Amino acid sequence: MYTKKVMDAFANPMNAGNIEDANGVGQVGNASCGDIMKIYLKIENDVIADAKFETFGCAAAIASSDTAVGMIIGKSVEFAKNLTNAQVVEELEGLPPQKIHCSVLAEEAISEAIKDYEAKK
Repeated sequence: MYTKKVMDAFANPMNAGNIEDANGVGQVGNASCGDIMKIYLKIENDVIADAKFETFGCAAAIASSDTAVGMIIGKSVEFAKNLTNAQVVEELEGLPPQKIHCSVLAEEAISEAIKDYEAKK
């Protein structure tokens, strides 16, 4: 059902946790499945110096969070704004159709964290 990359990201997330002094935080949830994602960003000079996630959800939700966060660390805010769920799915080498919404949540949580950062600037 899940690719090896999804299972690796789920079993061994590299970016789990929070950032105490995050300057951008975004949280989203999906009421129909119960997944909740919270993304923390530490942005310096419009570059994402660090990013972490806390996710309550299934393997696909955790893998999507971890992968999406990993894709934006060290990148510009503009890059992160343009990250799509399709790119996350591609990086994971696919998700089952019924789990695509998990990658959408990751995209939305990053977007919310960036909005929070921009509102605080």
